[in-house]
Amino acid sequence: MKRIRVVVALLFLTAFLTAPVMADELIIYPAKGQSQEQQQKDKFECYTWGKGETGFDPMEIPKATAPPPQKQTQKSSAIKGAAGGAAVGAVGGAIAGDAGKGAAAGAAVGGLLGAAKRQDQIRREEEAQKKWEEEQVAQYTQKRNTYNRAYSACLEARGYAVK
Repeated sequence: MKRIRVVVALLFLTAFLTAPVMADELIIYPAKGQSQEQQQKDKFECYTWGKGETGFDPMEIPKATAPPPQKQTQKSSAIKGAAGGAAVGAVGGAIAGDAGKGAAAGAAVGGLLGAAKRQDQIRREEEAQKKWEEEQVAQYTQKRNTYNRAYSACLEARGYAVK
């Protein structure tokens, strides 16, 4: 189950991150009349230089760090809560004179509290997952922008107009 979540998260990130890449494509104009062959040579050399300077390769599939660990959700939280509540309720009911009614009331309250606790844990895990995804996108975008600046600087130094 955990492996499936990681795969789904990576697929999501790959799809999400490739859209900005397409939108960030630079427009390169050969301002000094460079031939098509010279343009390809310059672009490759600037790609290599930009990659070396920034440590970012725009041709590589984005890699994500490990997602936040998922805590083992207690599927039996409601059952455990009900059992604990029943025990407490039985003691309280015995003091009041009817242990059965006390146990039933305690079980109901304990079950509700256990289920609420589990829902809260699931909500926190979902928030952590969303935060992790946003951080991955921000890191990728920052690295891509740094690479684009380096690549553009190289091309501009070789006589190209880059936008």
